[in-house]
Amino acid sequence: DCDLRQIESFNKWMQEKRPEIGIDKIARYQDYHEMFDKENLDAVIIATTTHARALVCLDSMMAGLDVYAEKPLTLTIEEGQYLMRAEKAYGTVFQTGTQQRSVPADNYASDLVKNGAIGKIHTVLAPNYLGVQPRPDFPGEPCPEELNWDMWCNQTDLIPYTSKLHPSLSKWGLWRPYDGAGQSFGVTGWGAHAFDQVQRALGTDHTTPSEIWLEEDPGPNAKVSLRYEDGPVMKLEYGMNEGPGLGAIFVGDKGRIEIERNIVKSDPPELLKDAPPPSDPSPVSSVAVMHLQNWIDCMRSREKPNASAEIGHHSSVICHQINICRELGRNLKWDPVKEEFIGDEEANALRSRPRRKGYELPEIA
Repeated sequence: DCDLRQIESFNKWMQEKRPEIGIDKIARYQDYHEMFDKENLDAVIIATTTHARALVCLDSMMAGLDVYAEKPLTLTIEEGQYLMRAEKAYGTVFQTGTQQRSVPADNYASDLVKNGAIGKIHTVLAPNYLGVQPRPDFPGEPCPEELNWDMWCNQTDLIPYTSKLHPSLSKWGLWRPYDGAGQSFGVTGWGAHAFDQVQRALGTDHTTPSEIWLEEDPGPNAKVSLRYEDGPVMKLEYGMNEGPGLGAIFVGDKGRIEIERNIVKSDPPELLKDAPPPSDPSPVSSVAVMHLQNWIDCMRSREKPNASAEIGHHSSVICHQINICRELGRNLKWDPVKEEFIGDEEANALRSRPRRKGYELPEIA
């Protein structure tokens, strides 16, 4: 961790919860490159800030390691394209941390939608997630000695240190340089999970929506709709606590199915009479445990896990499409094969970001 205080905080927690592990004997590293050089590793779990995540993933893949990466997977569309190429080039077993992919009840309902149990899907209703905001001009503060602030800033501009960004575990996710609205009810927060559920249920893991338009006046929280090439329209419509916050409602010409994390509903109700029961969420979230186990199993078998880099990228593209549509305040058309906006240079420029020297994306072999 670029902040040594975080390592000590984690070690203290582990010593209290799992003293038998002997956490005090485990080496501490502030720079992961040094860890790669000194340790004989098989795999890594990457839970950095969003703006740093893709580069750490790529360096790990190039070092021959399998990767579990938390969501939101990327800060930009370009980063996801790099991750897809690297996954293929290096044979990485890559798992995106959209853990609902490994929940039996969710997958059962998702398969019903995909296999036509409610007929042809014409509408998907999803939450109207909060959008990303421009970063305020935070006043500078003395930087803690234990923190490598240059490393924390990563690809973004090197501004004076501020506690408004770090060590906060969530506030940095509000601002455009670091995330795409990574707070709980944000586009790249809960939205990253919900859109991933939509992709699986529609059978669109290898593509993305081709049209994105505003349903109201522009703004960071404006309602947006997206259309897939084969017809279904996803509407960002309802607010928090008005529907599944971590999923969506699928409406077909023969019924509807609602998918939430570990909770599924249907109309007609008998559609789900054989659905697996909800997984026990205690003592540790079984949702996360099952997803991690799927990754570990695939490391042994070398099969693709439930949420590969390709799957994670395409689900993340939806988050980026929504943010770009809201930021520009206009409707957009998208080529899902070329992964570019049609006839809109300004929108295409937002598929990537300028990266600070020393934090460029590497060449993929």
